[in-house]
Amino acid sequence: MATRRPSAPAAAARLHRHGRRTLRTPSRRLTRPSGSANVQPSSTSRGPEARYPVPVLFLGWAGAFVVANIFAAVIFGASGAASGEEPIWVIGLVALSLWVPLIMVLVTLSTRLGTGNFARDYAVSFKPIDLVGVPIGIASQLVLVNLVYLPLREWFPGTFDVDKVEDRARGLFDRADGAWIIVLVLVVVVGAPIVEELVYRGFIHGSLRGRFSDGVALVAAAVWFTLIHFTPVEFPGLFAFAIVLGLCFQGTGRLGMAIAAHMAFNATGLLLVAGS
Repeated sequence: MATRRPSAPAAAARLHRHGRRTLRTPSRRLTRPSGSANVQPSSTSRGPEARYPVPVLFLGWAGAFVVANIFAAVIFGASGAASGEEPIWVIGLVALSLWVPLIMVLVTLSTRLGTGNFARDYAVSFKPIDLVGVPIGIASQLVLVNLVYLPLREWFPGTFDVDKVEDRARGLFDRADGAWIIVLVLVVVVGAPIVEELVYRGFIHGSLRGRFSDGVALVAAAVWFTLIHFTPVEFPGLFAFAIVLGLCFQGTGRLGMAIAAHMAFNATGLLLVAGS
């Protein structure tokens, strides 16, 4: 999501003690005798318990993404609305069509290849300290993103004009009348942050941390998160914020702070668009 706008649907970390060496073991499905209790894999100090192999990671995400976009295309076509003029109820249904397949993949992988405990596999946890994510998200929207775009607007004024960066967010807000504002808020401020953090931090970033260094996992997950929004003018701001979210994930070992930051970021962007 770019400056002054909430991220659109197409979107957490463990405290890493520097210098501490850990043993990395490949993810595998654990079998158990009939009638016995679930066997839990041993924990490590690097990220969530479930770290899926990269091919599984990519194929799981890609399969869900393809299915989700087929559903979205059907909904868009059935609505009969012109592109860019879809009513908010259509946007809400499309968001659900994008989120449900992704969550189903996460549940399936957790059951078949992970511990079977969804919260454990994707670092779903919240502590009061995670509320620090709220000022982090607000500051990212008001300060970080503007700092990122400041030189870009000087060098490429026609490309990174404020109106172009905010165009998609403003279009969504302008289409939300009356009670539909509530639907827009639920999609942008609640649903998108939760689902995107589950997928791009808990699932993708967490799995990459089990295969690569923290730095590589951080950047790769941020790039992945940025590209799935498919709006190049928003990429610089999205990437910068994705790095912040990744650091929240890596610094706490859970999704709570990243979700709080993401919600605050989107809410601030929505308020800025509403007030301008």
